[in-house]
Amino acid sequence: MRQRVEQEHPSISIGRQCQLLGLSRSGFYYTPRGENELNLILMRLIDLEYTARPFLGYRKMVLHLREQGHPVNKKRVARLMHRMGLAAMVPGPNTSRKAPQNPVYPYLLRGVKIERINQVWSCDITYIPMPKGFVYLFAVIDWHSRFILSWELSSTLDTAFCLEGLERAFEYGRPEIFNTDQGSQFTSLEFTRRVLASGAALSMDGRGRALDNIFVERFWRTVKYEDIYLKGYTTPREVWSGLSDYFPYYNSWRPHQSLDYQTPALVYGGG
Repeated sequence: MRQRVEQEHPSISIGRQCQLLGLSRSGFYYTPRGENELNLILMRLIDLEYTARPFLGYRKMVLHLREQGHPVNKKRVARLMHRMGLAAMVPGPNTSRKAPQNPVYPYLLRGVKIERINQVWSCDITYIPMPKGFVYLFAVIDWHSRFILSWELSSTLDTAFCLEGLERAFEYGRPEIFNTDQGSQFTSLEFTRRVLASGAALSMDGRGRALDNIFVERFWRTVKYEDIYLKGYTTPREVWSGLSDYFPYYNSWRPHQSLDYQTPALVYGGG
């Protein structure tokens, strides 16, 4: 989706052109995904189960799929989970070895009390299924207010769309601590350098510890159950349009019990 293309209006970015036209970059660049129908069904089942229980690893996911009547093997489930961006839950070669060009930072939030806005931001990527393909959703959230600072869609798990979302989040300011998982997008030099250049301290979840990023996991569950699964989007353009309606509702109109029934926007004081 993010390939460089010759722009008809070089003074306006592709992203801005799509925004003005009401067309997502996902829809502009989207090509159907190369998974067969059965794998798309399996990936949807994995997504449903993982959204409800983000602590599950691939071994328990294999058992779950078999209980659903799908005689899958571990290799297939591991590959599909990698494809969905759940690589942290799947074993791989030399996982304990850190590539020097992609350093992993320690987790800084264990036992930390979240008391104010911009104390901690975090980001993540989640998989959004469609009948004949899928896209990925990236979002940045402020932990204290649950305010969604920015979001982006992509048809590929590249770093570029994460950087675009990150830049838009920084329009609100900067956090004291920025937390991510150990996904390749977030350990990339481009991403870590940009976070550190903002003055934020960088924190990373322990490998396979989805609940280290609990506020994002709760948000994924909310957006999927309240919007994505209910709407059944069939194209990236529909996903973009639907989420463009949902995120303002989530930020400005949906009260949270954990916020004394205030909205994220009211607590954050923005958006």
